[in-house]
Amino acid sequence: MTEDKELKDEEIIEKVRTSDRDLYAIIVNRYEKKLVRYANTLIKDEEKAIDIVQESFIKAFVNLNSFNTKKKFSSWIYRIVHNQVINIAKKYDKETPLLEDWDFESEDNLEKDFEKKEIIENVGMCLKEIPILYSEPLTLYYIDEKSYEEISDILRIPMGTVAIRISRAKKIMKNICQKN
Repeated sequence: MTEDKELKDEEIIEKVRTSDRDLYAIIVNRYEKKLVRYANTLIKDEEKAIDIVQESFIKAFVNLNSFNTKKKFSSWIYRIVHNQVINIAKKYDKETPLLEDWDFESEDNLEKDFEKKEIIENVGMCLKEIPILYSEPLTLYYIDEKSYEEISDILRIPMGTVAIRISRAKKIMKNICQKN
């Protein structure tokens, strides 16, 4: 199983489909934290985000045979999480506040830690004021480090639209942060 951890997502998925279902645990370990952060950014409730990601992994596992291994697995699983968030948002139809304690790497320098935490809090406050239409691609690009092509696949919008939304989101974010 150690050598399996070195495989690409798509290779692991092929093995899960054909011979070793237990390898799916590698996929879960690779994506769980990222997907929870992504879902939490959208729905602004960590407990719901965790539930959404668990449901998404189950849904993905059940539907593995419909996954095209010529495409990126990460885009596919992010899309499933995105759809689950939309379904939950429609179901509960209310927003909850953005959690203040984001999980970021710490530095040894306490002053830098404090400055970084302050910046993160300010960005978080500004980010929650941006409509989801713009905050979602911005989060995918800057926090989850997805390419425009991957964001296009996840959100099912043209790459040009991704670029426009990110550009507009940055302008909106700048205006909001300057006011605060």
